[in-house]
Amino acid sequence: MPILFHVEKEPLIVLSDFSFTYQNSKDSALSNISLTICPGEVIGIMGAGGAGKSTFAYALSGLIPDFIPGNYQGIVRIDNRDPMTAPPRNVAETVGLVFQDFESQLFSSSCELEIAFAMENRGISRTLMQEQIYRILHQIGLPGYEIRAPSSLSGGQKQRLVIGAVLALSPEILCLDEPVTDLDPVGKEEIFSLIASIRRNGNDHQSDNKPVTSIIIEHETEEMTAVDRLILLENGRIVANGAVQDVMQDISLFRRLGIMPLPVIEYFHDLSLCLSRVPLTISDAISLYHENHLTLDTTRYQEIIRQEKNRSQTYGPEIISLKNVHFGYEEKPVLHDISLTIRSRECIALIGPNGCGKTTLSRQFTGLLHPDTGEVTIAGLNTRSHSIHELSRHIGYVFQNPDHQIFSETVFDEVAYGVRLHGFSSSEVTLRVSEALAAVGLSGHESADPFSLPKGDRQRVAVASVLALRPDIIVMDEPTTGLDYRDQVRMMELIRELNQKGHTIIIITHAMWVVARYVHRVIVLKDGQILADDNPRSIFSNEEILAKAAIKPPQITAFSSRLGYPMLSVQEMVSVTFQEEGA
Repeated sequence: MPILFHVEKEPLIVLSDFSFTYQNSKDSALSNISLTICPGEVIGIMGAGGAGKSTFAYALSGLIPDFIPGNYQGIVRIDNRDPMTAPPRNVAETVGLVFQDFESQLFSSSCELEIAFAMENRGISRTLMQEQIYRILHQIGLPGYEIRAPSSLSGGQKQRLVIGAVLALSPEILCLDEPVTDLDPVGKEEIFSLIASIRRNGNDHQSDNKPVTSIIIEHETEEMTAVDRLILLENGRIVANGAVQDVMQDISLFRRLGIMPLPVIEYFHDLSLCLSRVPLTISDAISLYHENHLTLDTTRYQEIIRQEKNRSQTYGPEIISLKNVHFGYEEKPVLHDISLTIRSRECIALIGPNGCGKTTLSRQFTGLLHPDTGEVTIAGLNTRSHSIHELSRHIGYVFQNPDHQIFSETVFDEVAYGVRLHGFSSSEVTLRVSEALAAVGLSGHESADPFSLPKGDRQRVAVASVLALRPDIIVMDEPTTGLDYRDQVRMMELIRELNQKGHTIIIITHAMWVVARYVHRVIVLKDGQILADDNPRSIFSNEEILAKAAIKPPQITAFSSRLGYPMLSVQEMVSVTFQEEGA
């Protein structure tokens, strides 16, 4: 439900006919933006990649034009002050910004120093700082992490820490650019609950205790049902601005913009039903389902289940084996007695709460890490007795952030690097690079600078560099993070195609709709142990497992499970739904 709250009518933020063009760019990133935001509002901003969402955040935070050069026209006012001309210190005291690339904001050697940095610059007393550090770490779900190095945290934990560091500034406006991309489903809910709490109560140590105005840029449609007002951007222009129900009911607009529609709204839309109201929650959807006399065809449903069971017959022999694996960083245990086998041609997801050991486990598969005790074999090779160079012929690893993996000056050289390292001839290198780029849809980009490509394409370059070695197994850490919905689907369709061509696929993800729609088997981790290992439908309908592992199933799956038949996608549920005769 929206975070309902009385807001003052006098606007805090005003943009009037504001446009901005980046230096050396011909096209405007923002065009003729006129908008007012009142104190205490929670505003959601959505749009495809390149729509101007981050640029909007930069304009509010005063980064334009001094830190991010370009030309602007029009007016931006924050509490009647111009952030374009105000001293950066003054703007930072009013507007707290969490970047999309949140890791770029971390630089301290411990979590407490990260949070203390802004307060130290303000001359806050040590006693008050210690109180605030303690409070903020509890607020963001990182109690006891005072001396932990930020570099040792999981992606989701780093994201929480950055939010905490921004909260230490006690900003009047909190601007969050994709603040929950690396959080587990329950963690996402907690961040939105935190935003609601801050908005109601202000920051505890503010003397005036003003409600905080929040601007949230997100691709996660389900999370955005919590905002007061939703704004959609396309090519730098506002194309929708209104109440959540009013904006989200336009499924055609969402599809045209490449934004994932809210599943329960999309379900009723695809049934071509005229509804008395717009559903945002599962309870709304249940009521409308019964009001419209809908029912599910159990025969069709059982056929779907039968096809799923037959899929295991297409798998090959065992290709990965872990036996009684234990592992820890220095004196901190992470994995506890992990035993599992994976067959060739499986498509598997590792899921679980932030910090449960997913990435650590995946690096055991690749030989990047070795178990303290126990045994890992890949394609019959023990990872202890074979080098990463040898193992890379059988298994490839795509990092969560492609920029941590890419380093060459051209796409061709990037994809060719591993092949050349293995001593193949120049003709074989050219052949393999050509095949790999064709597989990821980047043929013709050989001479391009990989760092100049959009993130979705950089991710594809990283995948191509792995594919060029023709490994049997591909491990991908958060392959959809930071991508808009259209690019997420493109990436996952590529992964599905690779799996259908015979590759064993292992992905780490917090995107439960990805797990439901694309994965065959789910391994759930909790506190470094395997909590469950089953197919997505069984996992998402097991309330005990969901609760223990802090997993929130996709909205359409939770909705259909309430009806007794868990579905994995809107399309699947529509295919088995019919209206009772006489309705």
